Amino acid sequence: MNKTIRKLPLSVAIITKNEEGNLPDCLESVAFADDIVVVDSGSTDRTVEIARNYGCRVFVESWKGNGLQYNSALEKCKYKWCLVIDADERIPPETREAILSVLVNPSHDAYSFPRRNYFHGKWVKHSDWWPDRVIRLMRKDTGRYLPGTHGKWTTNSKLNNSINCPIHHYSFSNYSDMLITLNNYTNAISKELLKKERRTKALVPIYHGLSMFLKIYILKRGFLDGFDGLVIAITKAGGSFFKYAKLLELQDKNKT
Repeated sequence: MNKTIRKLPLSVAIITKNEEGNLPDCLESVAFADDIVVVDSGSTDRTVEIARNYGCRVFVESWKGNGLQYNSALEKCKYKWCLVIDADERIPPETREAILSVLVNPSHDAYSFPRRNYFHGKWVKHSDWWPDRVIRLMRKDTGRYLPGTHGKWTTNSKLNNSINCPIHHYSFSNYSDMLITLNNYTNAISKELLKKERRTKALVPIYHGLSMFLKIYILKRGFLDGFDGLVIAITKAGGSFFKYAKLLELQDKNKT
């Protein structure tokens, strides 16, 4: 840990599972915060050990879904101002300075940042991966994360979308990693749709899959990202297709 960095009266909330490869760089990037909370959902690698050795306050809890897990982490934070970050994300120096400026005299209750997504060592500038703006700095008593897979921050307070300093995001190691994430995501979202009593028909997965491919590859200019852009478009289309295909499968299973 870099002990020369002045600590800010800020809490950082991180949720983890098996993130030993990502967590050290993530923690180094938020070393400016005085309080770091890690809520782990049963890692079988060195994630918890790394977090504790770094000085984080670590809590091990069962997985409740993204939104509820984030809320649990925020509840444990010491300060009212919190930065939510995933283990595969980094706060670069210019974004750290932007956060410092906000905390000196905050004019809003929540702040969003563009997220610069990297894949195969390159910044993906199209394919709907940029600017990928996300709310990550907030006064925790002014809102909450919605339950479910997406787990978006919701608030009726003032939101600032003017910060242009990015968060760096290293979400996928390779194509296999993308497919694993796609499978896990579509499993979870199809179950949520069924629970909400959403229903679908055989043509719906095809329509959504094709529409998503055209959106990512053509409208969002994924073709400018080379072969990775094509794979991203196909994977995004697969996510749209399979969440409804799996919903259809669950519907048929419930009829028997």
